[in-house]
Amino acid sequence: MQTRESVPYVGRFAPSPTGPLHLGSLVAAVASYLQARVNDGRWLIRIEDIDPPREQPGATDLILTALDRYGFEWDGDIIYQSASRDAHEAAVATLIDAGLAYRCSCSRRDLADLPHGPLGVIYPGLCRERSIDGDDAAIRVHTDGGDLVFVDALQGQVTQNLESESGDFIVRRRDGLIGYQLAVVVSDALEGITDVVRGIDLIDSTPRQIWLQRKLQYRTPGYSHIPVITHPAGDKLSKATAAPGIPLDAVATTLVEALSLLQQGPPSDLARNSRQDIWLWALENWQPGKLSGLKAVVKTALT
Repeated sequence: MQTRESVPYVGRFAPSPTGPLHLGSLVAAVASYLQARVNDGRWLIRIEDIDPPREQPGATDLILTALDRYGFEWDGDIIYQSASRDAHEAAVATLIDAGLAYRCSCSRRDLADLPHGPLGVIYPGLCRERSIDGDDAAIRVHTDGGDLVFVDALQGQVTQNLESESGDFIVRRRDGLIGYQLAVVVSDALEGITDVVRGIDLIDSTPRQIWLQRKLQYRTPGYSHIPVITHPAGDKLSKATAAPGIPLDAVATTLVEALSLLQQGPPSDLARNSRQDIWLWALENWQPGKLSGLKAVVKTALT
């Protein structure tokens, strides 16, 4: 995580409204926020509300209330990703017009027999040469057999072969909803994001996002993927593993816990201080290098 001197720093925290803010998400928000502030940068909040079937009613309000209660101070208005639908659609059209994407009519049954990998179905381009009309089709972007390589500020060099590990991936779903990878890329470009600090559980998405940035001639942000927080059994702390929302009546204790999980070594009595003093300590002592190479941090009773 190096200071950017040539381009003003713009970071973001981009939760999906699928439930309340849990401890793992708080840790990511704290890291993103501190990195932006120590670089005299702007820090934006973007609600990634582009997948209504997965959204939980009231989740956005719960997330924003928690961020406010914990003392985060974001720049500008809250950004709702759904408001950029026209820009997302324009990017899809650009890819199609340039011959970089195509319509795919494959059903789930068709995909079931294809090879699968850690990223899901490895799609071999079955519809690349087909002429498919109408809106009842997904849109996939072409990939090739070359390795995509980038250097993560915390995890070092990352290499992914898109063709063999994901194949041609979806940028607009068959139901008309914009694919996650494209939405993130377009939204980051619209907002001028220069640096992305997020959990390592998203690092496998980064090559696909960089691929799209290059095809759309967008600038690629710097990436820093922090370790995920896990239960003692090893599973990721997440909504899927029933991680509870962070408490709104124990802000100081939970904020210091987040700093501890980020390997910052806060003093044992820091939680006795005010929220403002905890943030001042965090800003004065932020050392992201302590996270270098870490993939996971276990939440224990002591943290």
